[in-house]
Amino acid sequence: MDEIVFFNPGDSIGNFHDHNEAVKTAQIYKEKEQNKRVLVVHGVDNKNFDIFMADDIISHDNEKNAIQKPYKISDRI
Repeated sequence: MDEIVFFNPGDSIGNFHDHNEAVKTAQIYKEKEQNKRVLVVHGVDNKNFDIFMADDIISHDNEKNAIQKPYKISDRI
């Protein structure tokens, strides 16, 4: 079952058409950011892959006027 999460698209670290390129970039970013959790996700409406920090997931606690867009988690890095 797909896990749907919400992010502000403006918080995206990168946008890719190729899944492998997105994963590789996320791994590099994770190393630079001292092992913070990084997610590779794809939009519910499209096949592009975005990279977000796991801490940027929009929840009820932090949704203050944030633009919300649904994504499916592809990889947790």
